[in-house]
This record gives sequence, structure tokens and C-alpha cells, in this order.
Amino acid sequence: MTQSAFDISTPPAVILAGGLARRLGGGDKPLRSIGGRSLLHRVIARLAPQCDGLVLNANGDPARFAGFGLPVVADSVAGFAGPLAGVLAGLDWVAANRPEIRWLLSAPADCPFLPRDLVAQLQHALGEQHAQLAVAASGGRSHPVVGLWDVGERERLRHALAVEGVRKVGEFLARYQVATVDWPTQPFDAFFNANTGDDLAEAEILAALDRD
Repeated sequence: MTQSAFDISTPPAVILAGGLARRLGGGDKPLRSIGGRSLLHRVIARLAPQCDGLVLNANGDPARFAGFGLPVVADSVAGFAGPLAGVLAGLDWVAANRPEIRWLLSAPADCPFLPRDLVAQLQHALGEQHAQLAVAASGGRSHPVVGLWDVGERERLRHALAVEGVRKVGEFLARYQVATVDWPTQPFDAFFNANTGDDLAEAEILAALDRD
């Protein structure tokens, strides 16, 4: 396929907020604040200019996210099946609500410094590398939950989750030809994610360097 097959439209994005935040003692990690703004607010600010709409993947009462004005979709696979379940929820939402759209971006709700050229670079890599999916990397380390997904692959993902019990994103991606885009880690890693209290403290420092 040619590059034009991939970059004909701007994709929507699913923001993955369905985790249990065990290392932060539970609760809604995306609602934790750094630099006076919630993690989720920062992720939305990074993705909204790049994407044709955003949807939030979260479980439980969606009313707690009402202030963000986003559609909220829960996992359709029971038992907190991890980020792949959130990706599937996003793919299903696109198929039902935006059937003309082929691609969906996924990104976690705890990465407040995502690149401003994330979508453009992933789209370019899809065409240049003649790949089926695309993921981000930084410093030589892959970030498989940050990527572009083909909506047409959602039934294969559903089968992998519900029938095969696949939970690791990398295990599922291994079935495809995946393009990888590596971002620099200076002045800081754009894919820094806040998992612990120490991470939140570090994020406060990084927020001072962020020009968003």
C-alpha cells in the first residue's frame, strides 16, 4: 500500500484511563494534578489539536469525567483486561459512531507530555514502512499503548482478548508488521508516565519545562 492510503484523514483518539492505579493507591490517576492541571487535562491539550475528536476509555461511573466533555466508553471485556481492552472499546466506538474512519490513535491518560507531532509522525511511518500498525518509542524503548490502530482489526483484537486471553499489548502487536517511530528523550521524555508518587513529583519538575 502507498503512503496515501494512510494519511487521507485525521484520526480520532482514545485516551486510556481504565487502569486501577494500584501503585498510587487506587483511584483515578488521570485526575491527579501537576503544575495546576490534571494529567487528563494535559493529555487532552496535547491530542485535541492533532485528532479528529477524542473519546475516553474509563470504567465505573462516567459522571466523574463529565467536566471534560468527552464521550466515555467502558471496557467490553470483563475483569480489567488492561490497555488492549481500552483500545478495543475505542475501536468499537469509532466503528459505531464514525464508520468512515479507518484509523484510531491510542494514548494513556498518564502521559502528560505527549509529542505535538505524534499523529503526523506515526502516519508517515505507516506509509514509509508499509506497515499495518504504528507505535511510538523513545530512547530505544517501545511504548506500544501509544499507537495507530486499524479499526478493521477490532474483531481480531476482540478474539485475542475474549477467547485467547491475550493481555500484553506487545503480544498482540507481534502478529502484525508494526512501524516504530523513535522520539528523543531530551530535554525530557515525551512519553514519561506517572505511575507512582515519585513520578508525580518528577512530573511537577518537568511541567516547568513544558511549553504547553
